[in-house]
Amino acid sequence: MLDLSRTQIIGIWAVLLLGVLFALPNALPQRTLQSFPGFLPTAQVNLGLDLQGGSRILLEANRESLFESRLEGLENNLRSELRRADGGAVSIGDVSLRGGTLSYMVRDAERVDQAVDISRQLTTAVGVTGARDYDVTVRDGNRILFTPTDAGNEQAVDAAMVQAVEVIRRRIDELGTREPNIIRQGADRIIVEVPGLEDPQALKDLLGQTAQLEFKMVDVDADPEDVSRGRAPIGSEILADMETGAPIVVERRTLISGDQLVDAQQTFQDGQAVVQFRFDSIASRRFARATQENVGRPFAIILDDAVISAPRINEPILGGSGVISGNFTVESANELAILLRSGKLPVELQVIEERTVQASLGQDSIEAGTIASIIAVLAVMVFMFITYGRFGWYANVALAFNLILIIGIMSLLGATLTLPGIAGFVLTVGAAVDANVLINERIREELRKGRRVIDAVDSGYRLARGTIFDANITNIIAAIIMFWLGSGPIKGFAVVLSIGILTSVFTAVTFTRMLVALWFRRSRPKAITI
Repeated sequence: MLDLSRTQIIGIWAVLLLGVLFALPNALPQRTLQSFPGFLPTAQVNLGLDLQGGSRILLEANRESLFESRLEGLENNLRSELRRADGGAVSIGDVSLRGGTLSYMVRDAERVDQAVDISRQLTTAVGVTGARDYDVTVRDGNRILFTPTDAGNEQAVDAAMVQAVEVIRRRIDELGTREPNIIRQGADRIIVEVPGLEDPQALKDLLGQTAQLEFKMVDVDADPEDVSRGRAPIGSEILADMETGAPIVVERRTLISGDQLVDAQQTFQDGQAVVQFRFDSIASRRFARATQENVGRPFAIILDDAVISAPRINEPILGGSGVISGNFTVESANELAILLRSGKLPVELQVIEERTVQASLGQDSIEAGTIASIIAVLAVMVFMFITYGRFGWYANVALAFNLILIIGIMSLLGATLTLPGIAGFVLTVGAAVDANVLINERIREELRKGRRVIDAVDSGYRLARGTIFDANITNIIAAIIMFWLGSGPIKGFAVVLSIGILTSVFTAVTFTRMLVALWFRRSRPKAITI
């Protein structure tokens, strides 16, 4: 066990040197790090919300709006399929979306069965139970009814929430914020924590909009009297102007949606802040064709069912790009560009709780945690030196490198340190010397048996190694379970604990064994005090 090759010794020192290099940026100011050459690490450990301060909001999905949008999408797909039916289009009427269901009447009684088959093909299986997302039934001989199933609704909510988490992450990343904590809570809630952002209103504005962008033609033939009474022509709908609130009648058919944007940037036009956008190739051709066919007519740019602007098409727009103008400030235009780039939310999210953690509170936590860590380290070091002498000093050197390695690995992984993480850090200090206690006590036992010094030390490391590994494997299992099942602070604790266990085994067993081996080669002691 004490016979280490030159390669092994070099490898151990190399690991420790890398740990020091990756941990060093945490002790230096940003100005110094900016002057570092490109090949040196500059990443620092990120501080969580409870240490750095920031904003925390709790979002809840609007299930009703999600279910309504599903039915509207189903209606569009149904109409499209019925138009392409074998034997010609299936004529339908009295389409209704009332009561959370979709129903329609088939005008030709002889084609009811065909319409039912087409309707059932539009439903999808849920899981492996054979259930469908919609039940399709026939009433009164010619009325077909889509009724959402509980399994279908829950599957839709789950899929929407998974996508919503990714959209939220992209929006926050656009702000340049480091390490947001975005967690699903239950079936339809999301917790968003953004360290360093102390203005929750900015976060609410960013996440509170669905950002569903649509381009539709304005219905210029609508009767103003009907519009004033809230009645829109068949195939059209009434929306409000975002600035004035005035009603604008637009066609229901969407020319292009925001899903087909490839870029959106805030820029200036005639001194005013605007948002410049660019379509993909398919949408560019569709937009060019639409503007060619509708020169002289206005089209509406709609965001979340509100008309941003309704410019007139003076000439065909063939370049696949354009601008959205309005009464924008630079901040609001940039915010809209971020929303469009990150994509629309699949479900409306409502803020039901918000909280702000001041940076001063985080600083108090850091100072308290630092003091606790220093006291713990010093107390352990004093105990180890008094109890085991030279071998206790080796354990203390290993403990110092263990702390450096933990910080270095966290910096390398971009991990976030939270207040429970500091608790895990302090716990690791005590656990790190457990291995050395086992090794040193085993050496004492071997010496009491009359073994030679070198044989006692070699046996101490060899026989204690199995116990050390077994004990730490159980701790790793517990940490993995906490990380897997826990959330937020629990995960932070589990990360620090896991890293600390791995580094402590390396420093307490491998590194101290190297120090002892080098001492034996140099001094060849005949007796030791331990």
